[in-house]
Amino acid sequence: MPRPRYAQVSLAATPYYHCVSRCVRRAFLCGADSITGNSFEHRRQWVEDKLLELAKVFCIDLCAYAVMSNHYHVVLHIHDEQATTLSNIEVIDRWHQLFNGSLLSQRFERNEALSKSELIALNKQIELWRTRLMDISWFMRCINEGIARQANEEDNCTGRFWEGRYKCQALLDEAALAACMAYVDLNPIRAAIEKTPETSKYTSIKQRINKAKSVTAPNHPGQQSKNLMPFLGNPRKHMPHGLPFRLSDYIELVEWTGRIMRDDKCGYIKNTLPPILDRLNIDPKHWIYMAHHFESQFKGLVGTAYLLKQACQHLGYTRTPGIKSCLEYFP
Repeated sequence: MPRPRYAQVSLAATPYYHCVSRCVRRAFLCGADSITGNSFEHRRQWVEDKLLELAKVFCIDLCAYAVMSNHYHVVLHIHDEQATTLSNIEVIDRWHQLFNGSLLSQRFERNEALSKSELIALNKQIELWRTRLMDISWFMRCINEGIARQANEEDNCTGRFWEGRYKCQALLDEAALAACMAYVDLNPIRAAIEKTPETSKYTSIKQRINKAKSVTAPNHPGQQSKNLMPFLGNPRKHMPHGLPFRLSDYIELVEWTGRIMRDDKCGYIKNTLPPILDRLNIDPKHWIYMAHHFESQFKGLVGTAYLLKQACQHLGYTRTPGIKSCLEYFP
């Protein structure tokens, strides 16, 4: 039986999550329909635009994404520190970009005087909204509801556009994070839709490469894409906010993986291994398998067995789901 979202997301375990949302009946509602000849490719741009827009409003960072013809992937980072440091007016402003808010919040934003009891009630609303601004379920809801309304209006119909539940996997360590991000960025290549990462439309890797080609120091966080969580280099003490890899290493890893994702290539010559793969201590054969099967191979929690057991304790699980695969692929 599927677990509720509150039993899958725990900041004590990890702030990184991989989510997948699919169209109803896995129909190509964002792509080209081979039977009718109708094309809905423009809807993939809708999804990409919505993802980038919401990442600026929510206290959730966009690490990687890929928008396919009948589903999309996102790798998200919950930035709880940002959410807790937002002022009340900043929370209201962000929430009003998503919804109308309440009469009290609208009056407060117009600098109208509120009574003591009204301020108490407003503060309760603000704390609720603060929590929702770092809630993955609200993030996914805002994407899916908006796209569904647009598509139904275009089709002049009603009903579901997305499946009722999105899939969610917790990424417990750097190896799981890197493997999942590469899996997401290589989705179009794995599906034989695109040939190279830099030409893979509606993906984060294309956006990162385009930006990297236009700057002098692509590994500098300040010269990376503003819409995506920056790469900061290898983990260190007092690590600032960002991904624990170098951008150039990650791009090399995705390129290397994309080139050898073929059945007739074993593809792991030692002197061509990207540095990131050596540092994460992942066997090249295992890496290639994960690049093909990350979503289907692992359960809701992905990482080393030690971190998996810790996460299960935080979440109150009585069993440790997926430990066999994690023991094999994350030594």
